[in-house]
Amino acid sequence: MNSYAPAFMQQMTHPLKSRVFLLWKLPAAFFSGVRIKSISAEKCEVTVPYKWFSQNPFRSTYFACLAMAAEMSTGILSLMQIMKRQPAVSMLVVSLEANYFKKAVDLTTFICEDGKALEALVEEVITSGEARSFKAKSVGTNKAGEVVAEFYITWSFKAKR
Repeated sequence: MNSYAPAFMQQMTHPLKSRVFLLWKLPAAFFSGVRIKSISAEKCEVTVPYKWFSQNPFRSTYFACLAMAAEMSTGILSLMQIMKRQPAVSMLVVSLEANYFKKAVDLTTFICEDGKALEALVEEVITSGEARSFKAKSVGTNKAGEVVAEFYITWSFKAKR
């Protein structure tokens, strides 16, 4: 695991520090109510509420707000692995796929459980020096535990030389 990962996880779950991070780096997510619920080496949970700022005209959470939460659940795990690495590693979303199953009308929680696979991939990128892609899965469920949507976000990683 990246030696900075424990400090990163602590910062991302701190109530004030995580909100400052969102406001500074991802203001659309901040104002939509997207929040990091928990993070570990294996998984990340991110929530998005159904509220006035995140709604669509059909009385459900706007798909872009759902996509922000899903992308964040995968992106936080990725960011944790590339923080302060030598050589530095860049990351970029190169593809997004989504499947919607149920109307999102309350709090939706997205969970990505690809932390260990992302860790291994970043290590491989640093060791080999070659760019790699990873297709991360994030599943969103409502308060009743029903699957609302699933997203597949493909990230590209490249070591900077």
